[in-house]
Formats: sequence, C-alpha cells, structure tokens
Amino acid sequence: MTESEKIRNVIIIGGGPSGYTAAIYNGRAALEPLVIAGYQHGGQLMLTTEIENFPGFPDGIMGPELMDDFRSQALKFGAEILNEDVTEVDFSQRPFVVKTYDKTFKAHSVIISTGASAKWLGLDSEQKLIGSGVSSCATCDGAFYKEKVVGIVGGGDTAMEEALYLTKHASKVYLMHRRDEFRASKIMRERVIANPKIEILYNTVVVDIKSKKEGFIEKLTTLVIEDTVSKEQRDLVVDGLFVAIGHKPNTDVFRGIVDMDDVGYINTTVHTMTNIEGVFAAGDVVDIRYRQAITASADGCRAAIDAERWLGETGITE
Repeated sequence: MTESEKIRNVIIIGGGPSGYTAAIYNGRAALEPLVIAGYQHGGQLMLTTEIENFPGFPDGIMGPELMDDFRSQALKFGAEILNEDVTEVDFSQRPFVVKTYDKTFKAHSVIISTGASAKWLGLDSEQKLIGSGVSSCATCDGAFYKEKVVGIVGGGDTAMEEALYLTKHASKVYLMHRRDEFRASKIMRERVIANPKIEILYNTVVVDIKSKKEGFIEKLTTLVIEDTVSKEQRDLVVDGLFVAIGHKPNTDVFRGIVDMDDVGYINTTVHTMTNIEGVFAAGDVVDIRYRQAITASADGCRAAIDAERWLGETGITE
C-alpha cells in the first residue's frame, strides 16, 4: 500500500504544544497519529528562552528544550512526525486529504493545531533579538525584567493589559503608540494613564534597535524611536522591548474550507470540533485571549480526546 492509499485514523497539522500534546494522547490511545509539524516545528516556544511558568519545571526550562521533550514523548507513544508544511487540504471528501509539497495523505479525522504568529515591527535588528531582549508575550517574559526599564509597542487592549502586567516587575514601562490616541477601551486607557510606572509616548514608532555583545549573548541596549509628526529621532535606553500589535493565526490554507472569523481564528461548534464533522481545532488557532503554552497543551488534550471519541462513536477507527 502506498502512502497516498493508506488511511490514517488521525492527522495532526502543527507541531507546537497543542499538536504534540494531541499526538501524545492519540498515540497512547493506539491511534498511531501522523503529525505534520511544519518546517518551523515547535511553535513560538522555539523563539523563547527560559520558561518559568510551565508546571513541572520549578527551575525553568528553555523553550526549544521543552518542545524537544514534547516531541520525544509523542514519538515514544507511537506518533509519526513529518517536518513539512501542509500546502493543501480537501475536507469535502472522506477520508480527508492532506497534502504537503510532494506527498498526499488520507485520514478519517484531522486536528488543526497550526498556531498563530506574532506580528512584528519588521526590523532586521528586531528579528535577531527575538528571545534575547525582544518578546511578544509579557506574561511569558515579564518576570525577567524585575526592576528594569522596558518598552512596549501597541495601542489596543492587549497592549494595555501587557503594559499593566509589566509594571508588576519593571521599574518603568514606556508605552509607545504610532497615533495620538489609543484604540483600546476607555477603562483600559484610564488604567494605563493612571499608572505612575507607565510613561506614554504618543506618535512614536521604533525604527531601530541597538544591542551589544556580552560574552556569547547579544543584549538589547537602546531603541531608536521616531516622532511620527516631527520625524525627529532619539535614543531610548531600555532593557527589553515587548511588541503587542497583534497575532495572525496560521490558517490561510484552511480559509474558505473551515469556518473562521475575519482575522482567521477558527470557529468551533461542539467542543473542539469545527463546522466539518471529524475536523477539530486546538491551540492558538482558536485562542484569541490566553496564548500560553499550557492552554495550548490543554486544548491539544481536548481535541485528541474529542477525535478519539468521535472515531469510536462513528466506528471507523482503523
């Protein structure tokens, strides 16, 4: 039997916390899941340094190391993992068809766990410092900046929430927004404005990030900021930068096939099932609020159990 003729019980699309957790659960259920993890497998944790808030690691663990452990555990329980990107799906026929660049797979059920990507400023200097002074998650990394000075970019409720969270750790927070007023809700604006640790820089954009080598580590030292009205530039000395300008779910390949909102987050109907019976979604493709490794893992667990039960109820398990 060729690969394209073989019908699998479940294909998991995505190799972050939700995808690997689903693989662990489905593997232990003897469903022999195929995980198409993507070329950039591991999700956003591959861009994270030390993680201190994932249960079971009181001394912390590096993001890539945690993802390697997830992956090893999935393999231990019989998952097959392929580091390729899904280029096309056909959920109009059964079994479902999932394609990569040069391979075709079939499955009775599918779990979509392709995650979401943080929107960045688009600076070359920013990209090399992600995980080394530049972050997209205050909840994840804010504790590393105790009594330090940080900057945050954004103007919505998420930026307000993260700025307020950072004041629990940082001695000072510069909140930079490219316009002269925030789009955030009134109550969030008022909380930020009233907080003595936060200094708001309206009409301000970050145009460059300076850093220096300390041993083998590149350390962020200064932001080059520009006034959008006067075009005047100046240096702003900070220890870290948080970018809070939104996330984009990695769901383009499913657009027009699975129900989703205008942004691209997948809508679920019964528990983790999408509008297509037998297709489930988990993690940051559905989560517009928390975006944590632990919540993504929990979602992967839920989707795996839902898929297993659905396969059992329909009686089509191979």
